[in-house]
Amino acid sequence: MDLVPALQEPLKKVLGPATAKVMAEHLGLHTVGDLLHHYPRRYEERGQLTHLADLPMDEHVTVVAQVADARLHTFASSKAPRGKGQRLEVTITDGSGRLQLVFFGNGVHKPHKELLPGTRAMFAGKVSVFNRRLQLAHPAYELLRGGGDGEDGAETVESWAGALIPLYPATAKLESWKIAKAVQTVLPSAQEAVDPLPGALREGRGLVSLPEALLKIHRPHTKADIEDARARLKWDEAFVLQVALARRRHAETQLPAVPRKPSPDGLLTAFDDRLPFTLTDGQRKVSREIFDDLATDHPMHRLLQGEVGSGKTLVALRAMLAVVDSGGQAVMLAPTEVLAQQHHRSVVEMMGELAEGGMLGGAEHATKVVLLTGSMGAAARRQALLDLATGEAGIVIGTHALIEDKVQFHDLGLVVVDEQHRFGVEQRDALRGKGKQPPHLLVMTATPIPRTVAMTVFGDLETSVLDQLPAGRSPIASHVVPAADKPHFLARAWERVREEVSNGHQAYVVCPRIGDEEDAPGKKAAQRTSPEDDAEKRPPLAVLDVAEQLAEGPLRGLRVEVLHGRMQPDDKDAVMRRFTAVETDVLVATTVIEVGVNVPNATAMVIMDADRFGVSQLHQLRGRVGRGSAPGLCLLVSEMPEASAARQRLNAVASTLDGFELSRIDLEQRREGDVLGQAQSGARTSLRVLAVIEDEEIIAEARQEAAAVVAADPELTGLPGLRTALDALLDEEREQYLEKG
Repeated sequence: MDLVPALQEPLKKVLGPATAKVMAEHLGLHTVGDLLHHYPRRYEERGQLTHLADLPMDEHVTVVAQVADARLHTFASSKAPRGKGQRLEVTITDGSGRLQLVFFGNGVHKPHKELLPGTRAMFAGKVSVFNRRLQLAHPAYELLRGGGDGEDGAETVESWAGALIPLYPATAKLESWKIAKAVQTVLPSAQEAVDPLPGALREGRGLVSLPEALLKIHRPHTKADIEDARARLKWDEAFVLQVALARRRHAETQLPAVPRKPSPDGLLTAFDDRLPFTLTDGQRKVSREIFDDLATDHPMHRLLQGEVGSGKTLVALRAMLAVVDSGGQAVMLAPTEVLAQQHHRSVVEMMGELAEGGMLGGAEHATKVVLLTGSMGAAARRQALLDLATGEAGIVIGTHALIEDKVQFHDLGLVVVDEQHRFGVEQRDALRGKGKQPPHLLVMTATPIPRTVAMTVFGDLETSVLDQLPAGRSPIASHVVPAADKPHFLARAWERVREEVSNGHQAYVVCPRIGDEEDAPGKKAAQRTSPEDDAEKRPPLAVLDVAEQLAEGPLRGLRVEVLHGRMQPDDKDAVMRRFTAVETDVLVATTVIEVGVNVPNATAMVIMDADRFGVSQLHQLRGRVGRGSAPGLCLLVSEMPEASAARQRLNAVASTLDGFELSRIDLEQRREGDVLGQAQSGARTSLRVLAVIEDEEIIAEARQEAAAVVAADPELTGLPGLRTALDALLDEEREQYLEKG
């Protein structure tokens, strides 16, 4: 008999169509297996037995008492059928005191029949006060029908009172106790759950079996049961996910690729010779890792993490030059046009005459560096496409426009993707299909990713980390400016901006919103007079409003310009060019400047409503200053009160420049659901009990175990349970997630 179907049984067969519909629509649960994996969020202890004389307020209590009195009241009610509502009041006593229980509406019928005077029962609920008297509203109760000698009764009392009540992630349409009831209905099927963990692994780590773990998580007798179950289920999640990633890595190693090795005295050597500085040890080490990968006959898949300004672009450019040396082409994909243009400018600058292939004055080993974006003119675009097809252009830099069908490469050898998390899956694959064989892939991100998240989210990529800043980069001082508590601090912030400008430097002012939206609030948004409690309600400050106020107020006389995502690409580029050429003093912008904008002369940044940004985003933004030899200054303006979580977050950003430390703080605050769920796929995260930060060891061990299992048996023929679990994980949505764009 096939064991799987018990868990694949649709819920509507087991629970009835109404409940099943709510579970499907509101909780995404469709089968018995889905429901068994909907784990309790926490557990309520029914509470030690409490004497009625000393009941605590607002706490869940369990009492054993006798019904002294029960009265049914009828009252006029517009909500009740026939205009009459019912209320049952029951008075109970345990000899030490009395307590009133209240039941309303449809909930009165059963207790009215059962709670007759003289009946002994256990009652559990939350103590509240009504008319200055203690009461329990709608308590749970269980009648005690103890044996003649009272033994039985006492035992029931103890086991019932000590029970752990599971509380499930619920919805307004389906309360936790109804979910609990549904779980009880399907729990017997847990016996038929096929275990995904190899037996040796489970025994070696002393983990309980899957059926036992499911029983213990839904119906624990003790706290130790819950621990056993969670330890086991965490392993399931970590291991199945890591097996999926290990299989991807294994499949990648089976793909053919053209090995790319730099020639000893080619373009790369010529480029290195003209560099005005020496590479940092970190850059050398990472370059070695990349060159080793490029030299193999299967595609490189590497993630390059580097702090803002650690020189990732230089490392990527050297890899691209190595590929051009070996006769191939390299492409760099940027998430925005502003960034593509910026990369193109800096690559051409770094390469000098080496970027002038086919032109007069071009160096001997030179190649052509082509820019390709969606907003280019038709003639320029035609020429760029021709240069790609003929191989004239060794290096191409562009946006998603590079992926269109019309774009053909002569011999695509390497794809560099900047800021991976902004790139979709299909895009990565479309580009991969443009090589004669799969090209090598280098993914860069300036968002520091804690090791475990890298292992989970980017688990199919090998990771290199650049954690040293190149010589000559300046430290950035960061301070929180509490605009509501201390308005004079904000005035001082604008003075500091003026001082930087008078010293020949430039500044950014970053706002969360553009300000030309339909529902744009009045111009008062930025008048910093709102009291603390309005800080949350007020719309976020907008670029257009703030720029106008600064130009007319505290920064009068300075050259202020705006930059935001809804401007035409040409206008954006013109603004950036003027700012780079120091024709603008202050750039008021949205987060379009978050990645890759490189203006070494900009030394100050004021981030308005800084509490509206995430920790990693603030760190990214801050990395735009202090890029030259002058020290950077970053001011985080917020109206949130000092004790708020938002202010603590800002204090954390101000206190450290270590992006990895900040990304941990960020994760702990947002919970990893965001990191692995919405942030990656828009789907609900599959991690239910695994916490990416706390369970670092489990994830690391699961990764090793998974690699060993897949190496020994790539098709998992000997592990049918694991195959089933993988198929469940890799339904369409999850497949996308693992490709993680």
